Amino acid sequence: MEKKRKALRKLLEAVEKEILKKPDRKTLDHLSLLVGFQDWESFQNALHGDASADENYK
Repeated sequence: MEKKRKALRKLLEAVEKEILKKPDRKTLDHLSLLVGFQDWESFQNALHGDASADENYK
């Protein structure tokens, strides 16, 4: 039983590590497209700067 518990604990640790990993730039660019931006940088500019999402549709 202890072996199964250790194996489960190792599996959970691996899953948590994978979930907490920061996504790469390509993934972020794809997610930005889903919310109406051309890329991650334009999304960040709109989120934290003066840019607007309307600029992406001109």
